[in-house]
Amino acid sequence: MPKISRRTLLKSAAVVGAYGAGVGLAGRFGMAKAAAHPITLEAVKRDAVIVGNEATHSVLTYESAGLNVGPMPPLLRLTRGEPFAAQLKNSIDEPTTIHWHGLRIPNAMDGVPFLTQPYVYTGDTFDYAFTPPDAGTFWYHPHCNTLTQMGHGMTGVLVVEDPDDPVFDAEIVLNLRDWRLGGDGQFIAQFKPRDAAKSGTYGTVRTANWAVEPTHDAPAGGLVRLRLAVTDVTRIYTLKLVGADALIMAIDGQPLPVGEPLDTAVISPGQRLDLIIRMPDDEGAIVKLEDIRPSTPKVVANFRAVGTSLKRNLGDAPTFRPNAPVEADFSTATAIPLVLSATAENAAKESFCGSLGYSFWAINKVPWPGDSDDPTAPLAELKLGQTYLLNMENVTPHAHPIHLHGMNFQVVSSSNGPVAPLVSDTYLIMPDEKVQLALVADNLGDWVFHCHIIEHQKTGMTGYFRVI
Repeated sequence: MPKISRRTLLKSAAVVGAYGAGVGLAGRFGMAKAAAHPITLEAVKRDAVIVGNEATHSVLTYESAGLNVGPMPPLLRLTRGEPFAAQLKNSIDEPTTIHWHGLRIPNAMDGVPFLTQPYVYTGDTFDYAFTPPDAGTFWYHPHCNTLTQMGHGMTGVLVVEDPDDPVFDAEIVLNLRDWRLGGDGQFIAQFKPRDAAKSGTYGTVRTANWAVEPTHDAPAGGLVRLRLAVTDVTRIYTLKLVGADALIMAIDGQPLPVGEPLDTAVISPGQRLDLIIRMPDDEGAIVKLEDIRPSTPKVVANFRAVGTSLKRNLGDAPTFRPNAPVEADFSTATAIPLVLSATAENAAKESFCGSLGYSFWAINKVPWPGDSDDPTAPLAELKLGQTYLLNMENVTPHAHPIHLHGMNFQVVSSSNGPVAPLVSDTYLIMPDEKVQLALVADNLGDWVFHCHIIEHQKTGMTGYFRVI
């Protein structure tokens, strides 16, 4: 989960049955009733202007009638406890799927080819249906040829609203991601092997909502809810706000008990952050969201105060209704060791949906090639309802944002110092850090566990847990 400075909160498988053990066995995450208005999400290839005036070719995105604002995948808004349904229509020239990142839903809806569902081939469709149990900021993306499909644009933000959510003077949602573009605005190689073996290959163009340093208007003197999702395949951000004060209200979709003043926050691929910003009183005043990692600040987005000041007080910002806690029973917990390391294995075998052809990374010394028709065995078999302690150790010199599908965990301890007992689905483990995460196996099926720096995922730092 995002590392926040001490001044704020912290220093700083073989295919089973009908494509997944979760089919018909969804535990307490039952299949959704029919949604009132199912949507269509069409995976398409198109031209789009990302930087400058020249269109970039072969951009990949999702289109949905009435939901798109420009070429970016649409912002999806769901309601906690209400059924949602979407039909994926594949109009690109290779198989794809959709993974609903951070949502605790039935295993058959998780979007991992060969583990939970079949490929969606060109011209085919797949129906997703579920009822989100948690409110918060989430996102969606393919889990098939992920480096190319995500890198070329297929990452969208998903918001699950709570009927009791407080109303603010404005809400802004930012999809933060890079693009690997050359000087002519066209795609260049998505990765370099030497970088994949290190921290990952960074993009050449940074965007927020597919725009470079965009400016968003917000009411002067108002309280603005800012939802941030890092959907990039590589970049880790250290965010700082210049020109206004803000509170951190939620991390990875999970509300904090009390809003914490923002100093800086580290947020990595797969992670989300909800802020409340108190806009300046003077019309025209600019607030800058900057990435100060590693040293030279880079503007991510601007916020411009407009109108007569509303004179709000940041201290009056209400907290959000919490999601379900992780009710761990430490007296009966079983420990699971998970060592994140480099590997000296030979090159990974090719798979139809896209191994990168290398093995650089491993979990417990075993690299996993990723989207393969012959998955490795699970990291562990977990019994439904039991508590487990994931004892994770990073013995590499690089940070790894580790994401768990379908379930949440609670942070218990870290070798880097005191931690807050936050609930999350993604943890950014730093070099040489040892961390303990408590997990209650409350969702049947095969659940992927991987680094969300996609080059690390695709070159071995991937596995899955089977809940039985």
